[in-house]
Amino acid sequence: MRKTPAEGMNDFLPEDVELRDMMTEKIVEVYRSFGFTKISTPAIEVIENLENSDGGDNLRLIFKIQKRGDKLQKAIAQGEYSNLCDLGLRYDLTLPLARYWANNRAFLPDPFKCIQIGMAYRAERPQKGRSREFVQCDVDVIGSDSLDSEVELITVTARALMGLGIGPFTVRVNDRRILRDVIKSCGFAEDCCSSVAVTVDKLDKIGEDGVRDELTGKGYPVECVGKLLNTLSGCQNDDGFIRQYSDSAVSLGFCEMISRARELAKNNYQIVFDPKLVRGQGYYTGAVFEIESKEFGGTVAGGGRYDGLISRFTGENIPAVGFSIGFERIYSILKEAGRRAGRKKKAAVLYDDGEIVEAMEFADTKRKEYDVALIRKKKKFLKQVEALKKQGFVIFHRRNRLGVFEYLVENWNNNEKEV
Repeated sequence: MRKTPAEGMNDFLPEDVELRDMMTEKIVEVYRSFGFTKISTPAIEVIENLENSDGGDNLRLIFKIQKRGDKLQKAIAQGEYSNLCDLGLRYDLTLPLARYWANNRAFLPDPFKCIQIGMAYRAERPQKGRSREFVQCDVDVIGSDSLDSEVELITVTARALMGLGIGPFTVRVNDRRILRDVIKSCGFAEDCCSSVAVTVDKLDKIGEDGVRDELTGKGYPVECVGKLLNTLSGCQNDDGFIRQYSDSAVSLGFCEMISRARELAKNNYQIVFDPKLVRGQGYYTGAVFEIESKEFGGTVAGGGRYDGLISRFTGENIPAVGFSIGFERIYSILKEAGRRAGRKKKAAVLYDDGEIVEAMEFADTKRKEYDVALIRKKKKFLKQVEALKKQGFVIFHRRNRLGVFEYLVENWNNNEKEV
């Protein structure tokens, strides 16, 4: 049998898990201090929910779960080969949250401010910094259509990132409605806006020339494509640009949102309007945002408003907005930078057979100062001690059964059999 994990999955050593736990604890601590509460949803969802979630390119990356037993045999017998799967692994936490709220709304406060941290799965080609199984870390507000929710989410997410010590970062913001108005002003038809936006979203990856080629390849007029690229690249003044191209109510609210978020930032991070920002998921309906780290050289968080998603479960227009921290990206960079969890020192209490009670009682006296592990002595005691010291353990033991447990000092006598 193969001892390595499945492709795109990861094993984590104890020190790696400590760093990941530290990140989770710091993030949750900040979120809870803002009054958000933690929930949990299953990793498996009904396939029809996933396939109808408007998740953009993620829909091509769903891990589908085949029917089992009689249901599978019946589908095969009837030749329903396109209907062999009834479940799938979630590709993000937003769709599961929408279903969760629709199912549990009677037991939830209004508005509902929640935290989700859990595994998500995407069947994409594994590469450095991109696995098929990964942690998502989300914070959402459901039930409020006020742009104050956007302000709060930007602020709380920024505070969480500051707590992780990722260095300087910039919050980029846009609004899908503003981008749609810009696209229409450049001569594109209303029903083309989504397709054009999907290509605009690739500007950072393929550049202006790549976007121009893709849009003209879709059959859009060269003049419209050129005007759009010039308009997006020529944005200099936030308020002036927004008011020029967007509905007055949308532009006024959006400008106020940026202003309030900047006031709360207190110059600890920058907030900039970026008309090119799209976000790939099709369920976004209003403001969208991303956080870019200068030190990490890329996006470390993203989100937006998705007012129409919950209505697919309830038939009601329930407002919702969320922000997701790129947990795995931040983890990988912190690890490469040599960051440690910063927990208490580790101690090992070495004991002989029959000493477990005494060893446990002694360990209890040291737990405020150390994380204490009880470890039986091996025959090759000296090698055992050296290995534990290399792992960062402070070591306690007793020389004989009548003695007391004591700290094993650095200059201990290597000639002693029992130290």
